[in-house]
Amino acid sequence: MTTHTLATPEVDLVYDVRGPLPPAGGRRPLVLVGQPMTADGFTTLASHLPDRTVITYDPRGLGRSTRKDGRTDHAPEVQAADIHALVQALGAGPAEVFASSGGAVTALALVAAHPEDVTVLVAHEPPLIPVLPDAAAAERARAWFRDAYEAEGSGAGMAAFIAMTSWQGEYTDEFFAQPAPDPAAFGLPTEDDGTRDDPLLSDRSWAVSSYRPDVAALAAAPTRVVIAVGAETGDTFTGRTALATAELLGQEATVFPSHHGGFLGGEFGYAGQPEAFARRLREVLAATS
Repeated sequence: MTTHTLATPEVDLVYDVRGPLPPAGGRRPLVLVGQPMTADGFTTLASHLPDRTVITYDPRGLGRSTRKDGRTDHAPEVQAADIHALVQALGAGPAEVFASSGGAVTALALVAAHPEDVTVLVAHEPPLIPVLPDAAAAERARAWFRDAYEAEGSGAGMAAFIAMTSWQGEYTDEFFAQPAPDPAAFGLPTEDDGTRDDPLLSDRSWAVSSYRPDVAALAAAPTRVVIAVGAETGDTFTGRTALATAELLGQEATVFPSHHGGFLGGEFGYAGQPEAFARRLREVLAATS
């Protein structure tokens, strides 16, 4: 693996290349996109794709990628412009892209704006609130965990986030009537460290979950767009958003092994089935449209 920095006026974007560029055998580079997860979240998945040239990177303002634009918010259109610049810098033609969670939202914005950059996009569980029938309630649930974070810190905020994202079905009065979850029940810290800049728990990434896919642009793109959902995700928030996004694009969601983090190894305490996930990703990337 080699590490590089793409310097632009707004960001020093740090990315890693596993394998040769251009890729061997005329294959496309495979770009892995997360948000707010950084490149290290894809370490296990990349290890199960040793024959591919795999590109991982830290999104603008996260991990090793230092912002120079003076901003602290995260917007999919801005992040998409960064991936566009990265694909151009690789000089290996259009890429195949696997993107998960907020990264899937960024990748949908990329295809809408720069369809020539991507041959195939596998968008895994994009957390798109506007596609839900209970969008207003989902926005209220998002504000609920943000408010817990602002009031009591990261442990309380993450406990509320887990409660929100693990809730089955629409956000009803029953959801909002529940007491604030105890961080200790999830093994989370109960003390407040005073920070309020977490991109997941604050409102800095609300533009990601509030993004509305450009259906017309995605339909007109030459890119094959595949919306993916985990077999174990069920009727939780990202399971519902994945199914609704697929329906919006006139397709059925493609099922992948495991859950929202199905590609993860055990290093983050939320292990999926990364070997099976990688096999499924190979199948989907290789399938004809």
